[in-house]
Amino acid sequence: MTDEYEAVRAKLNTGELYVDFGPGLDALEAERVAGKELTYDFNHSRPGEAARRTAILQQLLGSVGSDVWIEPPFHVSYGSHVHVGDGFYANFNLVLVDDADIHIGDRVMIAPNVTISTAGHPTVPEERVGGWQFSLPVHIEDDVWIGAGVVILPGVTIGAGSVIGAGSVVTRDIPPRVVAVGSPCRVLRSVDEDRAPNSLD
Repeated sequence: MTDEYEAVRAKLNTGELYVDFGPGLDALEAERVAGKELTYDFNHSRPGEAARRTAILQQLLGSVGSDVWIEPPFHVSYGSHVHVGDGFYANFNLVLVDDADIHIGDRVMIAPNVTISTAGHPTVPEERVGGWQFSLPVHIEDDVWIGAGVVILPGVTIGAGSVIGAGSVVTRDIPPRVVAVGSPCRVLRSVDEDRAPNSLD
């Protein structure tokens, strides 16, 4: 690999600015294309080809647990930076901008039209010239439920057992076991306030 490739690779999870195309970065472009080729195959599989879809996900993702189901269509930047636990379910139109790592725990459920983005650009326009960007990892812990149309931004951690309301834009960390909603997303209440008498523990 080239020095340029290694320099960009070292910045992908740090928040430092980098450019991900140009001389010496052919291998990085090849990784993105490989991910998109596998995603194309996944999205064009037939509804009854569950085993084929599982095999593609095992090739595409950095790691994938058991009993995972993702409804096509599904889109990634690389795919190889995504790590998914057991019992994961995602509905239609999940978009994973995985320039940095995305870690998704066990028994996470994601509704339609959700975007998880690890990449962003500087707010100062002069600093965007030439394609400069940054990336920070996203962590979604066990037993999280993410509602329809949610956008999760770079560097966010969503704590175990939390619920993110539909249409929310998550710009900062969400603690465990809360319901959080809005744009920007804010904590509304504890999930335990919704516990019914005699409910299962």
